[in-house]
Amino acid sequence: MSQKQMADIYILGKKYTVPDSLTIMDSMEYAGYKLKRGCGCRSGFCGACATIYRIKGEKELKVSLACQTKVEDGMYLTQIPFFPGDKKTYDMDKLEPTADTMTELYPEIYSCIGCNSCTKGCPQDLNVMRYIGYAQRGELEKCAHESFDCVMCGICASRCPANITHYQVGLLARRLTGKYIAAETEHLKEKVQEIQEGKHDSSLEELMNKNTNELKELYNTRDIEK
Repeated sequence: MSQKQMADIYILGKKYTVPDSLTIMDSMEYAGYKLKRGCGCRSGFCGACATIYRIKGEKELKVSLACQTKVEDGMYLTQIPFFPGDKKTYDMDKLEPTADTMTELYPEIYSCIGCNSCTKGCPQDLNVMRYIGYAQRGELEKCAHESFDCVMCGICASRCPANITHYQVGLLARRLTGKYIAAETEHLKEKVQEIQEGKHDSSLEELMNKNTNELKELYNTRDIEK
């Protein structure tokens, strides 16, 4: 049997030796930290675990999601709070799906200098700078599709010298596309009507009466659409 490989990491300045097969999040728990915030889904879907780190001997600061990134020997890390990006308040019923809407709500997108730091930092490998370009030109449906897998972690905004809140721009494009541009989905309308008519009340009640272990089993064995 091969010997387990270990890595020396530094969490908030304190050294710990952990198996190098662990993710940053798993290594923090291995070291004894009890994660109550900043852990979320643990599967790369929620964007709650944005982390900044540096490798010993290197100057570059790197960012990632702690649930996706394996530890490295000599890693200095700390979790960062959700980036306080610019979040506009608006009434969707009063907006129009045009470039003017983007100009009014997020004018900073036109300050983009094309450095591509947002794309390089994205843990979902999205072409962030491209969808900001779509937003600039009012190509909202393209912006919506290009940003669709965004998990709103805020890493892109934390790296932007122009102070663009990319993930909020993408969210607005997706909302405008869903409300005004994309065709209505008949099966969704039918499902909403079924819910309003109470056809799923018994199923929901059954779900609410299950204990934690039963819910976990349902979640872990669920069918995932491809």
